[in-house]
Amino acid sequence: MVTKKDTQSPAPHVAADSHDMIRVHGARVNNLKDVSIEIPKRRLTVFTGVSGSGKSSLVFNTIAAESQRLINETYSAFLQGFMPTLARPEVDVLDGLTTVITVDQQRMGGDPRSTVGTATDANAMLRILFSRLGKPYIGPPSAYSFNTASVRASGGITVDRGAAKTKTVKATFNRTGGMCTRCEGRGAVSDIDLTQLYDDSKSLAEGAFTIPGWKSDSQWTVQVYAQSGFVDPDKPIREYTKKELWDFLYGEPVKVKVNGVNLTYEGLIPKIQKSFLSKDKAALQPHIRAFVERAVTFTTCPECDGTRLSEGARSSKIKRISIADACAMEIRDLAKWIRGLDEPSVAPLLAALQQTLDSFVEIGLGYLSLDRPSGTLSGGEAQRVKMIRHLGSSLTDVTYVFDEPTIGLHPHDIQRMNDLLLRLRDKGNTVLVVEHKPETIVIADHVVDLGPGAGTGGGTVCFEGTVDGLRAAGTITGRHFDDRAAVKETVRKSTGTLEIRGATTHNLQGVDVDIPLGVLTVVTGVAGSGKSSLVHGSIPAGEGVVSVDQGAIRGSRRSNPATYTGLLEPIRKAFAKANGVKPALFSANSEGACPSCNGAGVIYTDLGMMAGVATTCEDCEGKRFDASVLDYHFGGRDISEVLAMSVTEAEEFFGAGEARTPAAHAILGRLADVGLGYLSLGQPLTTLSGGERQRLKLATHMAEKGGVYVLDEPTAGLHLADVEQLLGLLDRLVDSGKSVIVVEHHQAVMAHADWIIDLGPGAGHDGGKIVFEGTPADLVAARSTLTGEHLAAYVGG
Repeated sequence: MVTKKDTQSPAPHVAADSHDMIRVHGARVNNLKDVSIEIPKRRLTVFTGVSGSGKSSLVFNTIAAESQRLINETYSAFLQGFMPTLARPEVDVLDGLTTVITVDQQRMGGDPRSTVGTATDANAMLRILFSRLGKPYIGPPSAYSFNTASVRASGGITVDRGAAKTKTVKATFNRTGGMCTRCEGRGAVSDIDLTQLYDDSKSLAEGAFTIPGWKSDSQWTVQVYAQSGFVDPDKPIREYTKKELWDFLYGEPVKVKVNGVNLTYEGLIPKIQKSFLSKDKAALQPHIRAFVERAVTFTTCPECDGTRLSEGARSSKIKRISIADACAMEIRDLAKWIRGLDEPSVAPLLAALQQTLDSFVEIGLGYLSLDRPSGTLSGGEAQRVKMIRHLGSSLTDVTYVFDEPTIGLHPHDIQRMNDLLLRLRDKGNTVLVVEHKPETIVIADHVVDLGPGAGTGGGTVCFEGTVDGLRAAGTITGRHFDDRAAVKETVRKSTGTLEIRGATTHNLQGVDVDIPLGVLTVVTGVAGSGKSSLVHGSIPAGEGVVSVDQGAIRGSRRSNPATYTGLLEPIRKAFAKANGVKPALFSANSEGACPSCNGAGVIYTDLGMMAGVATTCEDCEGKRFDASVLDYHFGGRDISEVLAMSVTEAEEFFGAGEARTPAAHAILGRLADVGLGYLSLGQPLTTLSGGERQRLKLATHMAEKGGVYVLDEPTAGLHLADVEQLLGLLDRLVDSGKSVIVVEHHQAVMAHADWIIDLGPGAGHDGGKIVFEGTPADLVAARSTLTGEHLAAYVGG
């Protein structure tokens, strides 16, 4: 029997209730300097600080990495052998961790077979739906998959049955796939322009080939064609018979004898495909890459019309809609169509598919289609696509980690993202967000500000507490938190125009626009309104246009700012000239490498399914070079000391005195211009933050000779204080006679523009139109668009 006294007695204290903090003590990952911090659970904590201050090192490389490592250790040693091995982060104590789900900015795979639908399981559910309801019935779900080829096989198979004798059994195998046989599920076919391969007015003996490296007199490949016996080497190619031309272009591989040596002859087209087209284009030498871009054209597959699907998959329909039609719809329209299907036999499937599609719309991606290649998504879009599977999750007490979730979002969409973050928190989860935008920082329950500077000047906690406390704090973030850029009173006059007529790329609706030259032009609009389609898809590429997009920069742990920017080349030459030796000695990836660690600076010990151990090489002490190389000096420094310098130190070192090297000084000046003066020249690219990589790419492109610079969201990953420096850089580019076109959502950049082109009014088929052209002051005064309203509120605040 329960008495009144029993019901009113306080609940006993349970030890589990005391674990309400994630405790980090002595974190030293990357540039963190013995960071100790307590993060409240079931709250929204935002990590702020300048780019490179250590935010990602603390949140991703320490907290999230250790949580993942501990989860992996719960599996058997056998399973761990198949998992990526994770080393324990350099930290003394990590306590109170929960399961971490990371939603980062890593671009989704650029594989041509990967689409928004395949990346989110929406395609898998659609395939099942069509295999159940589609008329006519063509087969199981694989029959609707553009990644599955049809396979038929029959013959004898050998079966061993215990002690019984081996028996041969006749068997058949049949699998129906939905892959288009012409383009093999890619949606596009490559055509080779034969005029770029040879001059048909010449014979092989006269040097008909125009392929780089193919010389008629000595090149073995050319001699194989000339002496194969399939064609007459002295006859002009245009005079070949049909059989000769077929053998020359498409001949099957066959052994031939050339100058007494057995070699393989095959047609020119398959030879070119194997030699050039099967390789990563980015890895080719510049002159070879230029040849491939000239010789190969990609066109929509004529058989499947770009849908990637076989005729059978396209013929099966539900209410006159095929799976190709469904994938081509904007997701918000597809969601309406799915809602109209009422079939009790597949009700659970329809409900799950409906929830996934509604999540797309809710997160602001309703303008995408499921057949959109995932490699074409921006960093912000890719991050939001990854969020979709977590929105309807019933899991609680999970730690969600987000890396700048507002990247690529118009100010109008940021409130929607804030609501999603708060909803995840309110379900009882811990939400950790790395962020620069004040609009998102302001919703935090707890703020951790790292700094005070970047690189070696950062890595300490400058402030912990509430948003109001941050405002009052003297940190860089606190001082700049309420900064507002003023609209320009006087704008520059254009020196000409770049005409775009009838632009129809993606969702553009026959756009005609004159982009002014000689000024700073900012292209704005909500996500999906057609900004990148206009700037990257419609501005004629060619001489004079330097485009800096959001693509990830390539680089391994052996790559560093010196190698990526080309800075190492003049440095190596300067060292070689001063010491009378080869330049290759001064490369840790070539002859100068330490023989013990092969120039890595560390020695990796593989421990099977356990995390490998990296120890500093004892012979070179982490300097990466052979001891004999370090005996050579230039300006009183050896090569390892130069690579240990910061950009600022190196700029001074190579700018004057006996170490003066103009080519190196020019590159270092560009790195300093974009605010990377604190980076060391030899710092691995893998340790750079997203904002640092973006600016490194910008510095590299600034070296290109061009009159028009096209920048796609250059403020991505930049702190409030760094945006001011970026604006100064853009001004210097324009004042030097360049035309700068920027796709941007940041209001400070809009306010600083000379001319604004606003696209909209909405996203997808609701966008693709010019809704405003003019100065920022006119946009604020008119308030006629979403961008105008938000810009007016920004400068008024």
